[in-house]
Amino acid sequence: MSAQDFSPPDPRYAAEGPEVVAEAPEVRVRERYWLYGLLFAATLVTTTIVGASMQVDFDRGVPFDIVRSFGMYERVWRHPVLILRGLPFSLTLMAILLAHEFGHYLAALYHRVDASLPYFMPSPVLGTFGAFIRVRSPIFSKQALFDIGVSGPLAGFAFLLPALSVGLAFSKVIPGIAHQGSLDFGIPWLQVLLAKAIFPGVSAADIYLHPVARAAWVGMLTTAMNLLPIGQLDGGHILYSFFPRRHRQVSTCLSLVLVVSPVALWLVSARYLWWGWLPWGLVLLILGRRHPAVYDPGTLDHARRRLGYLALIIFLLCFCYAPVSEGGL
Repeated sequence: MSAQDFSPPDPRYAAEGPEVVAEAPEVRVRERYWLYGLLFAATLVTTTIVGASMQVDFDRGVPFDIVRSFGMYERVWRHPVLILRGLPFSLTLMAILLAHEFGHYLAALYHRVDASLPYFMPSPVLGTFGAFIRVRSPIFSKQALFDIGVSGPLAGFAFLLPALSVGLAFSKVIPGIAHQGSLDFGIPWLQVLLAKAIFPGVSAADIYLHPVARAAWVGMLTTAMNLLPIGQLDGGHILYSFFPRRHRQVSTCLSLVLVVSPVALWLVSARYLWWGWLPWGLVLLILGRRHPAVYDPGTLDHARRRLGYLALIIFLLCFCYAPVSEGGL
């Protein structure tokens, strides 16, 4: 995910009397460009291989299967030309993630906050676990905190919206395709609305997403998870900018909801259930509720408040409680 990792707010200045201020020497961090590049390259490889499996299944008209996609690693090793079939998915997804993370990075640069370049996280499941930047210096104003937090989701959404539209245009209608595989992929409201515009009268569950649209789907998932108003997630930064005194209580309550809700749903029904919220909620409950203090008595201006409401709308459009569930239920 793209939660920013904040370092403790070390003081930059030390007072030596009522009118004497000594500036502490600035410590420059040696950037590990080789690590950024290696993680980016590894993520590009894994997303491309997963994308190749998606494209093969799409051409055959059979549901995409995550377990079956693991075999594509061996197939690509024996037939490297297959890698080309995965580029529509991987390049689309990497563009969305890059836009998201560089939104954070450029906002930090604008406010003169020291931040790392994006760390990408490769994964054999859907190709990536997302990416994040590390903020290495204190943030001294709510405006800077808000700008850094909201810029990533807004930039990523600006890329995923046209990607989803184009991907849906290349998708095809296969009745019941959403429930034919071993896994059901959830359908966020944004996908429902665009599907109604592109395929009037067709149920979103009958639309087989093209790999480009599936990349946008992964982008919606990462956007929604990052906009959860918890801890140091993007939504947590936005929440702290609006209501710093309520941040910890809201983070705690929502983390508990994420932990308890899968168990509660499992007890009453197996539908619309995703166990992924349980470990994610536990991690946030144990490690992610606190937020570094920003000692700024000011409030956000009207323009930033409107952007905050826009981020809330984006969250609601992209959120899906059960993004992946067992098929055939």
